[in-house]
Amino acid sequence: MEILTIETFKEKVFDFTEHKEWVFKGQKPAIIDFYADWCGPCHQLNPILQDTEEIFKDRVNFYKVNTEESPELSALFEVQSIPALLFIPLGEEPAMSAGVIPRDKLEQAIKEIFKLI
Repeated sequence: MEILTIETFKEKVFDFTEHKEWVFKGQKPAIIDFYADWCGPCHQLNPILQDTEEIFKDRVNFYKVNTEESPELSALFEVQSIPALLFIPLGEEPAMSAGVIPRDKLEQAIKEIFKLI
């Protein structure tokens, strides 16, 4: 899972300095995990995300944003608690989910939100 900096976020996801309205740059749907190293629930979610990434790796990009190192990105999406997952479908607005999601619920959400059924 690639950890995004502000620069790689603008390059791969959304250049918020260039556009006011959402313009997703990705070629396939993406999930961004907003986390912090000190966050216990974030550590709980990490193996779930890794397993899920393995299942969907050819159809979905998985990224991470460290909220301590990139507070601007957290503010951009109004992340108020972590872990938080940003689901980015193609051609639609992104959707946020907060908290630890069980593996089966995460897989179901990916299939439904990204229309991978």
